[in-house]
Formats: sequence, C-alpha cells, structure tokens
Amino acid sequence: MTGPRRGGGGLRGRLLALSSLLLLASGEVIFEERFEDGWESRWVESDWKRSEGKAGRFKHTAGRYSGDPDDKGIQTTMDARHFAISAKIPQFSNKNRTLVVQYSIKFEQDIECGGGYIKLMSGYVNQKKFSGDTPYSLMFGPDICGTQTKKLHLILSYQGQNYPIKKDLECETDKLTHVYTFILRPDASYSLLVDNRERETGSMYTDWDILPPRKIKDVHAKRPKDWDDREYIEDPNEVKPEGYDSIPKQIPDPKDKKPDTWDDDDDGIWKPRMISNPAYKGPWKRKRIKNPNYKGKWKTPWIDNPEFEDDPDLYVLKPLKYVGIEVWQVKAGSVFDNILICDDPEYARKVVEETVVANREAEKEAFEEAEKERKAREDRLKKERMTEVGAEGEDVPETGMIITMNCEFLKKLHSSKHNLKPPLTWCHSFHQ
Repeated sequence: MTGPRRGGGGLRGRLLALSSLLLLASGEVIFEERFEDGWESRWVESDWKRSEGKAGRFKHTAGRYSGDPDDKGIQTTMDARHFAISAKIPQFSNKNRTLVVQYSIKFEQDIECGGGYIKLMSGYVNQKKFSGDTPYSLMFGPDICGTQTKKLHLILSYQGQNYPIKKDLECETDKLTHVYTFILRPDASYSLLVDNRERETGSMYTDWDILPPRKIKDVHAKRPKDWDDREYIEDPNEVKPEGYDSIPKQIPDPKDKKPDTWDDDDDGIWKPRMISNPAYKGPWKRKRIKNPNYKGKWKTPWIDNPEFEDDPDLYVLKPLKYVGIEVWQVKAGSVFDNILICDDPEYARKVVEETVVANREAEKEAFEEAEKERKAREDRLKKERMTEVGAEGEDVPETGMIITMNCEFLKKLHSSKHNLKPPLTWCHSFHQ
C-alpha cells in the first residue's frame, strides 16, 4: 500500500506519483519532497543562531544552472552561516522493514568547508529550535573541508549514543547534482549508493562499533610444537650421485691449441686456458618437493566472544518523525532536493533514473555555459579594476600582465598612497 507522498505538485509530480502507484504495489513511501507546490507549508526554518546573526536562509531555486529549470530545490544562502530546517513526517518504524533514505545535493559553490547531510529524528522536536544539539537517529551525507576532507557521513544512533561507520567513505566533490541512497535491511545489512551505483555494502555487526564483535582472537592460543608450516621440503629419498663432489668447477678448454711458435724452453710449459665446466652444477642439493605434512601458516584461532550479546533489533531505529537539514557552511550555495524515505529500494532507484540521471547531460551543458559566463564576468571585472587604478594617476599595467585582486592586496593598496574605494566593498563586488 502506498503511503503519503509530499511535495508532488505540478504535472511532473502527478506523473511521477502515478508511476509510483504502479510501482509500489506492496511498498510504502513514507515521505517524498521534491520542493514543488506548497513545500513551505511542510518545512519549518529554525530560529537557531538567528538572534546572533549567524543563521542563514534557504532559497527556493534550481540554482545557477540545472538540467531542468523547473526542478527546484532549496539552496543555502549567505556565507559563514548555520542552516537548519525540518519537516514532520508520518511516524515510521523500520522494524521488520527495509528503510530507504535518499536525497540529492548539488554543491554549486566552492564550499571550502561545510556540510551537505540530512538527519532523521525520533521523538518530539521543537522545529523552531531545531539545532546541532537536537538528537537524531540517522545522519547521512557529505561533509567537505579543504582538499583533505571529503567525507561521507553515515551515523546511526543506538540506545542514545551515536555511532559513525568505521569505513572511510568519500563523497562527490564536483559541482553537479548527486543522489545519495542508504538502504538498511532487517538482517542488519546495508547498502550505500551514489547515483544508483553501489559504493559500499556490509553489515551493522561489522562496520559499526555498536556491539562487541561476535568472534575474537584467542589470545591464549599458542602454536603447537608439531605444527609444520614448511610448504616445501628437501626430498629425503634423493641420493647424491657418486663422484658428484669431484666434478671440477673449471676444465681446460679443449678447443685451445698450443701455438706453433710456442717454445717450452723459452715460454714455459704451455697450458690451455680454463673454461667453466658444463658438467659442474654447484654444491649438491636435494630437490624440493611438496611437504606432505604441511598444515599451512599458523594463525591465531577465532573463538566466540564471551562479551557478545546479540540484539535482533540492532537495525531498528527509534520511530522516525522528522527529517531535517542542519549544516554549517563557509561558502553557501548548496541545493538540496528529492528527499525520499520509503521501504522500497526499487522505487528509490526509479526516482533517481527519472530525475537526476535523466537530466545529467542537460545539467552538464548548463554548468559549462554557466562557467563560461562566470569567467567572462571575472575577466570583465578585472579589466574594470585595472582601469580604475590607472584613472587614479597610476601606471596601467603593461599588456600581458595579470593582476589577481584579492582582499589582502586591496587592503595594502588602500593603506598606501592609492585613493581607492573602501577595500572590503571592492573585494565583495569583485568576488560576486
């Protein structure tokens, strides 16, 4: 039976809704948000950090470039701000059910440092006070900082404590839209997909330090004295040939003939030169054969961990009631969209194919065009700055010189003899 679908306004939404009805004969869509008609009635922006002037706002837009300009999401605005927004969802328990969490994100900006993840919350949440301190049951998505950190978070809550996945997962760092999918099954196995391609798979038992391991190495075990780990041995039945040790290493060259002009009285007794003896094989060694008693390399055996106590509900999250975005970003401009919570991986796959994958080539073309326009705008602004510097009585840089106007450079100019507009204003306009 199909559950509530949210954010399905417009023709596109109705067509996809019809598609989902045909596909989800037994599955359920708990929450689906494509940020179409009426999205603002479903989402609540938090007032967290607003009184301190550190709260950013979300804008409803497809961004500077898009594969489909009508396919809008919500974009972070204002640099160096905290962003927090959430929506209430129909209460959902994944006990005995598969949980699928999926959403798309596009980092249009050079983010420098900031998050792009989503959270699922259980229990009551005061949405106007939703913050980084609000407890969550699942946190999932990218976190980028500089060139070193491009982490893909996957954190699960168990009995009130958060546990990050032990594997090092990397997120996408280009400026195109990517879809992240997390699938958690009743056997505690999981899969992580990026753009419908499996990136990781495993089990909660092994990839999170939630429960003690089922098996541990027996620290008291010792290698048996009669353990034979020699894979090959000398053939004990082989006997050294008679006379083998008397074979000389070198022999006189049989082809070397005494010169006709050689005089033994004057030249001494002639001896042929010595050459390597082809019959000499070096010190005799028995040939090596497979060891019939070989037992392999000895390894410390694994034993049942006495501290392990299984929890058949390990995979079960507390009943989910809210989905939220709570991130901090140095540079704003990330577009969140296509949020989906359901129990059918096949439906989630179909959504990716019909949205992001279908628009991929168009988005690439739009991105390339936007980049051309951005570079042209930057070049134009550079020329304008150079002209303004020359107008103040300074020599205009020779042809071929390139000046990179950054904030520190402008501050130095402002503090010297140059009569320039306030450097921060200039810097701000230059980097737009």
